[in-house]
Amino acid sequence: MADVDNAAREGAVSRPPAGETLIALGVLALSAVAFWQTLVIPVSPLYARVGPTVIPMIAASGLGLCGLALLALALRGGWQDEEEKATPPDLRALLLLGSGLLANLLLIGPLGFTVASMILFALTARAFGSRNLLRDAGGGFVLAIVAYLGFARALGINIGAGPVERLIERLISLVI
Repeated sequence: MADVDNAAREGAVSRPPAGETLIALGVLALSAVAFWQTLVIPVSPLYARVGPTVIPMIAASGLGLCGLALLALALRGGWQDEEEKATPPDLRALLLLGSGLLANLLLIGPLGFTVASMILFALTARAFGSRNLLRDAGGGFVLAIVAYLGFARALGINIGAGPVERLIERLISLVI
């Protein structure tokens, strides 16, 4: 009787896992958007072969290959083992991560990159189980300052200047 049940299960057509298939299709869609946006980058005729679109094309191609690999895995039954499939997602952690991303999106304009990134870092650390909010906020602040200075000073790119960034710029101008 057990052999009949196993044969019936093996003969049945199983559907690919919906979540993993959606993730794979999302990565492929992101790759398509990256290709599309790369194609609209203006390229001067002065560039022979290597222009401003080479690295974005390589990145979009890599993203597309990852999406195809994920889709192939999803169509073969998914990349999660049975233990992972049986474990429910940690909704609290997902809510904290989503809140951090939303806070970053809403606060980067009025409060600047440093404060928005510090909040994102602290909420992400909390989502991963950290209980020391002051340490996490301090670590996020230091990393955000380093990133801001790297973009603003080294690359000349403004990634969101708020009150903290303006204070840092004033202090730097007093020293230099």
